Amino acid sequence: YKLSVSPEMDIMEYCRKEWRGNTPVAKRMRKGYEAVAQKFASIRRIRGDNYCAFRATLFQALSQATQLPRWLQSEDFTMLPENLLSKYDWIKQWQLKQKPGKKMGEISDEIKEYLILLRKKWKNISEIKDPLEKQEACDKLFKNEEEEYSLYEALKFLMLNTAIELYNADKSGRRVPVFSWLLFARDTSSNPCQLMHNHLNHIGHSGGLEQVEMFLLAYALQYTIQVYRLYKYSTDEFITLYPNDLEEDWPVVTLITEDDRHYNIPVRMCQETML
Repeated sequence: YKLSVSPEMDIMEYCRKEWRGNTPVAKRMRKGYEAVAQKFASIRRIRGDNYCAFRATLFQALSQATQLPRWLQSEDFTMLPENLLSKYDWIKQWQLKQKPGKKMGEISDEIKEYLILLRKKWKNISEIKDPLEKQEACDKLFKNEEEEYSLYEALKFLMLNTAIELYNADKSGRRVPVFSWLLFARDTSSNPCQLMHNHLNHIGHSGGLEQVEMFLLAYALQYTIQVYRLYKYSTDEFITLYPNDLEEDWPVVTLITEDDRHYNIPVRMCQETML
């Protein structure tokens, strides 16, 4: 059984193990890790399936959660699947993660269940005051495969909802963030229905999140996702923010990637950075 989030390890030790050679790439990676090590002491490896961007982001968000986000508190949050299905018949083709031995019910009931689970877990973990206990609760959640994958289904559905909101806002002439134009400028996702069929339905199965979808995830969660992109070390894209126009009151989570495909997480901020 593979751990979803492995125990922490010293960042520079990890780097030395992974990048031994003297190739230009290895040198650049080492420099990148050195820069991250100025801020963070350790790294935790994230299980490398096609959910790793979700896993890394959600793990970081829950690890530092001290309250339930506003959008999770709203009364009609769990009514989302019902409301959307009443307007958009095509959502019935949403690809649910088939759970072995479980009969699939109504799609809206299934997704509602995932959304309720997301709210419950977020609430429980954010109420834990002791940092060690909070960390243990996160570790425990990410060892429960059934629950973990249900949470990713909830995140995917929230991304679809956000995409629909942005698409409709743009169509009615309201201002939308630039990434939203890029999202719907792709041949494969010129509207939310195509986005669902060609992208969201495949996340976790045959593909991970593309760059533009990292923005969508950030908007869905109302979190700023800060990513150290190690292969971009010494360029102005080394630290990339999704969204890049910083939202004042959004919390920030930090991830590390070597290639924009797989994400790990830095942990334990160095003391001087915290001051």
